[in-house]
Amino acid sequence: MSLRTFLSKFFSLHKTDLSVSSATNNGRYRAKGWRYYLLQSLFIIALVLSALWLLMAVWYQLGATSPLTWLATILIIGSLTALLSNRYWSKLTHKALPKSVAKTITNHNKSSKWLAGLYAVIWLIGAGWFVSISPQQNRDWQPEVSQRLAYERDANNPDLITFTNVRNFDWHTSEDATEHWQTRTVDMSKLSGVDIINSYWMGPMIAHTLVSFRFEDDRPLSLSLEIRKEKGESFSALGGFFKRYELSLIAAEERDIIYTRSNARGEQVYLFPISHLKQSEVQSLFESYLTIADELNAEPAWYNTLTSNCTNIIFYMARVISGDRLPWDYRIWASGWLPNYLYKIGVLPTAFEPEAQPWSMDTWYERAHINPKVRGFDNQAHTDANANSRAFSTRIRQGIPIPPLAHADMDTSAATD
Repeated sequence: MSLRTFLSKFFSLHKTDLSVSSATNNGRYRAKGWRYYLLQSLFIIALVLSALWLLMAVWYQLGATSPLTWLATILIIGSLTALLSNRYWSKLTHKALPKSVAKTITNHNKSSKWLAGLYAVIWLIGAGWFVSISPQQNRDWQPEVSQRLAYERDANNPDLITFTNVRNFDWHTSEDATEHWQTRTVDMSKLSGVDIINSYWMGPMIAHTLVSFRFEDDRPLSLSLEIRKEKGESFSALGGFFKRYELSLIAAEERDIIYTRSNARGEQVYLFPISHLKQSEVQSLFESYLTIADELNAEPAWYNTLTSNCTNIIFYMARVISGDRLPWDYRIWASGWLPNYLYKIGVLPTAFEPEAQPWSMDTWYERAHINPKVRGFDNQAHTDANANSRAFSTRIRQGIPIPPLAHADMDTSAATD
């Protein structure tokens, strides 16, 4: 059935009673089939969901105190209620009413097309407004996301990358920190590995994912894709579907960006080193973050809870770098289960000793748990912030194997479907 045919039948329902469809050749009537009622139910559900989506977009964008929010709410709910009651409720009560009232209702049914058009206009205007909302660079940001990451390459050695606005805060509580934005130079030719850090704050399915890059003879550097919160703003997973937050790339010392989660906020944090990586792949992943920094500096972007969050962006980059070897999996969107996905595709190291029994996932969670290792850690920089950073990074890796890079000629296709 074409869309035109379906809509024609949908808007001509007032010509027949709800309990019958059409006369057969011998003059008898037959009841409407289940397909008819299924299509009608799906159409009603689609209308209700469309209204709910627009209402949430309005509320998350304009706020509960805005008069425009309440005006839009009245228009959306009022037009949809009028349409549904006019099309369906009157038909359900048609036979139970006196003939004079039923005739009046039948006349009212002629306005269904007008009500449908009104709701369509309201929804399209709302959807057009939502699509037109653009992310911004200049807002009253919270201190930890107030600066944008930038970098420069050394003219004589492109492997030398100098970052500006690397975060290295001294966190006192979850809300109070002494700000330090620093400049740091790293050598990409010295990259020696990648660690995935998952921080849990609202159950086992939801976690924030960070990536730490290890360097030979230097402390790791953490990179994190986060929402760029304004002052007084808090995270909402639902709000993340409705252009509530801009996307931010943070480069930070681990004693800042991990400590604030494990110690200051009390989140449960786990570190998982990734094995079977060649240095070229690690460098490519690092370069991907540089590309994101360039893109966000050129044009801001929206964070999206489902399609552009801290976990699946990492997966998209890694999949491109690996030549699409990484299989798709539902755990990419349930970020808290990302470690289980890494375990399944065989990129977590087995154990310390080559002949030892491979670790189970339960063992990995036990050994990778950061919180017990850094409980009571003195995170104040004192006189040597770099030494403090090294001490923190060393402590969070205690008790877990740190895999070396794979040889360039090694087949690293550990991922399996």
